[in-house]
Amino acid sequence: MPPAVTFIGWHDSGKTTILCQVIRRLREKGYRIGVIKSSKHRDVQFDTPGSDTGRLAEAGAESVAFVSPDRMVIMGKNNGLPFLTMAQRFFPDMDMVIGEGFKNAEGVDKIEVAGSKSSQNLRDTVSGVIAVISSRPAAGCHLFRPEETREVADFLEERYILAARELPSASLIVNGRNIPLTGFVQDCLAGTVAGFISSLKHTEEATEIEVSVKIPEKNISR
Repeated sequence: MPPAVTFIGWHDSGKTTILCQVIRRLREKGYRIGVIKSSKHRDVQFDTPGSDTGRLAEAGAESVAFVSPDRMVIMGKNNGLPFLTMAQRFFPDMDMVIGEGFKNAEGVDKIEVAGSKSSQNLRDTVSGVIAVISSRPAAGCHLFRPEETREVADFLEERYILAARELPSASLIVNGRNIPLTGFVQDCLAGTVAGFISSLKHTEEATEIEVSVKIPEKNISR
């Protein structure tokens, strides 16, 4: 599972501008970054009415993917997946996944972008804030100035990307929810699956394995 963190802040705090700059810094280092943006608005239009993808969605398709030579866009209903589950399911090959929003996400480290327009600190109302980007003092957290986007990128690289490379790389999603695994369980799961796979053809150079298991309802104990 790629490491994940989310940038939070009040409306117009400047989090999108800062996040774009941080992503550019990480890309300059050669890292692949996935982004998941949250919005409070409903019925956001991603395609023009009457287009092929729009017509397919109107016909009742749960998810619609549009693929062109240089782009792929997937549209679907929001089934309430937690942030970490989305990061693991949709961006498994990224070096890091960064969210914008998701201030109430559980088990996710958060970086608050504290704009000058609000007098209330968002970190006082949510959990998991480990750093603050602000021109004002902030006690108890890593503090970065708004212009220190290179330093923020270095912080993410050292704390998450490089650290993740030293950890076992097995993850588990059950019924759409990410299940935390200890290092021992990750080692056992990864070793068992890799052992089975190694006996199959065309798997000699496997570096990443994805497995999906669907259990028939008749086999589920009530």
